[in-house]
Amino acid sequence: MRSHSSWRWLALFLSTVVIAGFGCKKDSANNATQIVIGQVASKQGDTATFGVSSDEGVQLALEELNAAGGVLGKTIVVKTEDDRSQSDEAKTAANKLITQDKVVALIGEIASSRSIAMAPEAQAAGVPMLSPGSTNPKVTELGDCIFRACFIDPFQGEAMARFAMEDLKLKKFAILFPVNSDYGVGLRNFVTDTVKKGGGEIVAVESYEEKKDRDFRSQLTKIKAANPEAIFMTGYYTEAGLVAKQAKELGLNIPMIGGDGWDSDITLTVGGSAINGSYFTNHYAPDEDRPEVKKFVDAYKKKYGGKVPDAMAVLGYDAMKLMADAIKRANSAEPKKIREALAATKDFPGVAGAITMDASRNAKKAIVIIKIEDGKFKYHSKVEPK
Repeated sequence: MRSHSSWRWLALFLSTVVIAGFGCKKDSANNATQIVIGQVASKQGDTATFGVSSDEGVQLALEELNAAGGVLGKTIVVKTEDDRSQSDEAKTAANKLITQDKVVALIGEIASSRSIAMAPEAQAAGVPMLSPGSTNPKVTELGDCIFRACFIDPFQGEAMARFAMEDLKLKKFAILFPVNSDYGVGLRNFVTDTVKKGGGEIVAVESYEEKKDRDFRSQLTKIKAANPEAIFMTGYYTEAGLVAKQAKELGLNIPMIGGDGWDSDITLTVGGSAINGSYFTNHYAPDEDRPEVKKFVDAYKKKYGGKVPDAMAVLGYDAMKLMADAIKRANSAEPKKIREALAATKDFPGVAGAITMDASRNAKKAIVIIKIEDGKFKYHSKVEPK
């Protein structure tokens, strides 16, 4: 017969085994049959079309990947958090996915301000984060775990300015920018530098508050008095169409030139005929004559009821495929090894163009110029990276 002491030791041993078993089970999602990736997207709020489109691209890629057997023989699971277009909520969402859901990597955000809020959380945890569409340079400067699958604003700003001066043969410009946006302020700076270096002139600079201002007549009246040949408008689609409409009402009949933040049907519906004749830089055009684009557009339309994918949908799709490719090349779902594989990416065949990560974890990719004509976005030309 065992002594009371022996029974106590046996009970302690068994309880330790049970607790250890439960502890392993808690994090088993990334070890047995699944690889769990987190996504932060703005599916509500002012820039909800960005998050909805990006998520739709991610889900299409996820469907294709899992139908082909997943990665490393495991099913990929994407857990998505909606930040409601708020930077503080993006940070909270990233923290939740990392600490509670135990994701091995993060995809998101589209907006630069929200990626900047998320990045310290990912960096501190050593979890690789891949932004599909944040173009502000600061995003990847926040740590060696932070990557992007898109071009950056120094290149975009240069492309916008060079196009205006070299292709449109214009020299005098006004700039209208959102003072409370990392994206808008950065793009303004890069456009300004390129115009000045190219012998052009900035004759007026006006600002507004993103998500707040809806009446731009005061700024546009000052711009009109300066007699520019075009307006660089470096904000998002939430204001682009409205600015174009009010400019037209004031008799300011000159083209507007913007960045990838314009890419939404809302630019067309709000701007109406006033936005015709304007241009913006983007990541892809659905009417571009490339087999990769045609295949993606057909698959997207089939899944989403005939809807034409915007650039954010393409970027979400490419980011998901790139993340899966990195896990496959790493032959591991360990965050550290995924990070190393992402950093080594070379000539990944994305729909929006081949992706090669540079030393700063930025994708070197071409830029597409879109012309707004007859109420539609139309492919105009392409600018290759230097």
